[in-house]
Amino acid sequence: MIRALFFDIDGTLVSFRTHTVPASTREALLRAHKRGIRLFIATGRTATNLAPVADLPFDGIVALNGASCHTPDGTPIDRLLIPPAAFERAMRLAEELDFPVMLELDQGEFIERESPRVEELFRLVDLPRPQIADLRARFAQGDCCQLCMFFDRETERRAMAELPELVATRWHPAFADVNVRGADKARGMTFFARRFGFDPAETMAFGDGGNDVAMLRAAGIGVAMGNACREALDAADHVAPSVDDDGILHALEHFGVI
Repeated sequence: MIRALFFDIDGTLVSFRTHTVPASTREALLRAHKRGIRLFIATGRTATNLAPVADLPFDGIVALNGASCHTPDGTPIDRLLIPPAAFERAMRLAEELDFPVMLELDQGEFIERESPRVEELFRLVDLPRPQIADLRARFAQGDCCQLCMFFDRETERRAMAELPELVATRWHPAFADVNVRGADKARGMTFFARRFGFDPAETMAFGDGGNDVAMLRAAGIGVAMGNACREALDAADHVAPSVDDDGILHALEHFGVI
């Protein structure tokens, strides 16, 4: 029996083409909720950056790839922070290897300089561009659970070798999300399973990116969208149609959840 559903946002709940939640997905989630099934967001976004899904009845938010769990109103209840020493080392590596770093904070996204790669990301998810700021000053002002590093895979390999306490996950070739090692969406799923008294085997998770792999493997049923990357497809128990082809509705009906 499925008692809880976990959903990535970009490319899963929200279409990269329309930047909205398809009507069929909204209908499916409301039907599941009426049956008493708990609904959770599991995203790389911050908990304050969920406008496309804000009107849906979620029971909790796994934000920043599992490094920050929140109540439905956005109150943080569990966090894994980037250590200051690791942040400073990441900033020195960014200067040495010449790649942009972005801070993802509850107060917004911050970057020190504009870049075509950064602009590409924000066009993809239809969000305002990040604010230009002194990252070291911003890091000192608030809790930071995630960095976003705009580098290719070879630069990622070189940089992350110097940051053993951090881990990078990728859902786009232009950048990687960087969190404390041990933070992933499966951790957030386990946190809420304990909080609400269900077993991870009683969950169904939906995703499309590399940062969804741990969650897809940990869920009772892991569903990759038809538009998913190869890593997510390989990790899933089931492949649904794409977000633009009513994939969530199809999968929930296929498994008799709704």
